Amino acid sequence: MLREKLGSGSLHSAEVLLGSLHPSELARLLESLPLQERAVIWEMLDQDVEGDVLVELNEEVRDGLIDGMPADELVAATEGMAMDDLADLVADLPEALTREVLRSLDQQDRDRLNQVLSYDEDSAGGLMNVDIVTVRPDVTLDVVMRYLRARGAIPDDTDSIYVVNRNNEYFGSLYLSRLLTQDPAMLVAEAMSTDVMPIPAHTPSAEVVWEFENRDLLSAPVIDENHRVVGRITVDDVVDVIRDQAEHSLMSAAGLDEEDDMFAPVVKSAQRRALWLGVNLATAFLAASVVDLFQTTLDKIVLLAVLMPIVPSMGGVAGSQSLVIITRAIALGQIDSSNARRILRKELLVGSLNGLAWSIVVGLATYLWFHDWRIGGVIAGAMTINLFIAAAAGFGIPILLRRINIDPALAGGVVLTTITDVVGYMAFLGLGAIFLL
Repeated sequence: MLREKLGSGSLHSAEVLLGSLHPSELARLLESLPLQERAVIWEMLDQDVEGDVLVELNEEVRDGLIDGMPADELVAATEGMAMDDLADLVADLPEALTREVLRSLDQQDRDRLNQVLSYDEDSAGGLMNVDIVTVRPDVTLDVVMRYLRARGAIPDDTDSIYVVNRNNEYFGSLYLSRLLTQDPAMLVAEAMSTDVMPIPAHTPSAEVVWEFENRDLLSAPVIDENHRVVGRITVDDVVDVIRDQAEHSLMSAAGLDEEDDMFAPVVKSAQRRALWLGVNLATAFLAASVVDLFQTTLDKIVLLAVLMPIVPSMGGVAGSQSLVIITRAIALGQIDSSNARRILRKELLVGSLNGLAWSIVVGLATYLWFHDWRIGGVIAGAMTINLFIAAAAGFGIPILLRRINIDPALAGGVVLTTITDVVGYMAFLGLGAIFLL
């Protein structure tokens, strides 16, 4: 509809339609448009929403738009932004623009922004919003109500007020529902809840997601190493982390970056994908070199060439199942030294059982096809070996990659494919050379 309005020259109607969209919807719209149309739509947006839209965009699209913005326009776009969103935006800006944005803030906001930026962006401190409301435990609910009225407003998505002592140390949470329904003469200490445990600022974002998921939280306080409240995380921040993790896993499996622009120039996109294609080509040559070792066997028994793809293919699928399960378990913190051997034993038994079961099926099918029990036995034995090795590799690869600080989602599939191809060809052709020549 928007493209139709632009094509017909109805710019006013297009502006009205854009004005009705949420910043996240505008961000998705911009990401789905070619560069020229994207520039036109960006110029039509109200400056008041530009900052919120920039935060929602993927990194490459955002950088492209920022490059075309004058410094004063960018500074104006950041006015009124939530501090956690502003921190996300400033973290990706060039140093000169970051200084301009910081200069535009008053001292209090500058200190709060620096506080958020002092933490890793993938930690609770990097996710938190420092715009919070705190009260003391020794005042009445009536005093709190009068305090909130005097403030005139409370931060968006506030479902509770944090109770702290004079040193700003966390005591508990006062839910707004209790504030509105309990006796106004009741003390905060009596009405507050101590069920919501604070999250340390250096907690990794993956653990923050776990806390929200398993404790059904809408928000949670963030504390520093001295147990002082420094901010809060709300469920919308956690949803962003979950989405980013899902996109990262999906794109990393193909060696791509979730921040890539779908409409980036062809040459630029080709360069990005070329590296991963080169890695895969190198692994393919490695597998081919194994096949070349058994060239004499293939020359004499041509039937092996027909059946050869089956063994590495089955190993790749079986290994991928173990790889995904273990990678997920690592991300959720379900594997440690106390249970690693038990999990490895289970994966090896699963691989062995599947190897035996499917080797019988493939062996019988091969015998019925070629009427040669020796070929059926060779492929059955090779499949049993490869599925066992695939299970071991699917367990060990993500753990090893994590220890050397490489993302298993990015490199695990390539390493696994190389192992199952090499072992599959080696086992099949090796057994063929032993028993068929």
